Amino acid sequence: MENENILIMKDLDVRLFTDRGELPVIDRLSLTLKAGETLGIVGESGCGKSMLASAIMGLVAHPGKVTGGSIQFEGQELVGMKKKDLRRIRGTGISMIFQEPMTSLNPVLKVGMQTAEPLRLHLGLSRSEARQEVIRLFSEVGIPAAESRYDDYPHQLSGGMRQRVMIAMALACKPDLLLADEPTTALDATIQGQILSLITEQSRKRGMAVLFITHDLGVVARIADNVGVMYAGHLVEHAPTAELFRNPLHPYTRGLMRSAPGHAAMGMQRLPAITGSVPSLDNMPEGCPFAPRCDEALPRCFESAPVARCENG
Repeated sequence: MENENILIMKDLDVRLFTDRGELPVIDRLSLTLKAGETLGIVGESGCGKSMLASAIMGLVAHPGKVTGGSIQFEGQELVGMKKKDLRRIRGTGISMIFQEPMTSLNPVLKVGMQTAEPLRLHLGLSRSEARQEVIRLFSEVGIPAAESRYDDYPHQLSGGMRQRVMIAMALACKPDLLLADEPTTALDATIQGQILSLITEQSRKRGMAVLFITHDLGVVARIADNVGVMYAGHLVEHAPTAELFRNPLHPYTRGLMRSAPGHAAMGMQRLPAITGSVPSLDNMPEGCPFAPRCDEALPRCFESAPVARCENG
């Protein structure tokens, strides 16, 4: 099972239908994820990373819509699947850790009750059985005094503890695929390291595939087996992590690496930066979407986009 593709996306298109017209958020994206693999998805804000996770979960909200392509999870086609069938897959098959736990957790419900809900809904546990399982999960993800924390409200917990609650909730029904949407963005470096170690440990322990969305190349280098680089809704590069860092082929990937803080940047007064910004959805350039910002652009780059490197299926 470990070498089998658990998730296959082919020519995925997601668009927003607005008064400015039909705007492409994800454009013909193809990607695979194997069982037990951790795939890092990197790129600047506005590149479509979070929308990719929403599409996999079937949570693309109005005015967005999946307009083409295929998302297959364990052989089941998710695009066009009935909502009741998707609800059965969420939690048990696919779970998600959202970016900001304070807005994802209900502020008027105890965190233990919120974590127990999928256990009762999907696994049919009684109230007392679910409580005991939640306390066990809280302990497993490193929440101290787990039994007393069951009755806490979100505002009574630190940011790191809230994120651990979100991880416990995502892991509750033993999913085969975990989507982590920038789960460490709002945390300090020490807590970030603990959360990354926790996700990696749980992935190895459970044989769970992880799609980890981040803008931090350091995080990807630490936890990912393979990396997908997104820009303006396109997958521009996809390769094993070591190979990508050793030999990045796309100018955008090289630009991200040059602008990342690290040992190579020590002593610099100013980090190199990619000029400009991600193009707006209603003003997408012809050809390669990165060409207007690219120091290496050739005339043909403004006419047609390069084929993305894909060394992982």
